[in-house]
Amino acid sequence: MWRERCNTNKPRVVQISISQGGVPKRAVPLAEVTPGGIVGDRWRHPQIHGGPRKAVLLITAEGIEELSAQGFRVYAGALGENITTLNLDRRSLRLGQRYRIGGVVIELSEIRAPCGTLNVYGKGIQAAMYDAQTRAGDPASPCWGLSGFYASVVCPGVTHAGDVISLVD
Repeated sequence: MWRERCNTNKPRVVQISISQGGVPKRAVPLAEVTPGGIVGDRWRHPQIHGGPRKAVLLITAEGIEELSAQGFRVYAGALGENITTLNLDRRSLRLGQRYRIGGVVIELSEIRAPCGTLNVYGKGIQAAMYDAQTRAGDPASPCWGLSGFYASVVCPGVTHAGDVISLVD
């Protein structure tokens, strides 16, 4: 679905999304990313979401496609992610990795534990995207990365839809 938009196999930003709280988040063409998150983005439950370790939520387009193939009515922004990626293998993502996304550097800080808010996309979605292995931090889980990764902002800046994503050494 997203492949026709990108003519390269390089990891890229497919969509940047924000909301005034809750899901879905809506697409914006660019974002100012700060240590507190994306300017203009809000959380319905700030005691659970947001803060310096959860400033940004990243989810892969391929993971969204996997959930959609299982019958869940999901799409970019639906799961509450701020950055939807393409060609970034969710199975290779690890906590502590740093990525440059346009003019921003983020560090993956926590795997996201999905909440009941996502039930609007289909009963059982939490179990489909997050299991005991994932909770234990085991990347061998078939669910690894489906729920997304929270990230802290190491270097604030601006990112755009279409920006290349690269692992920082």
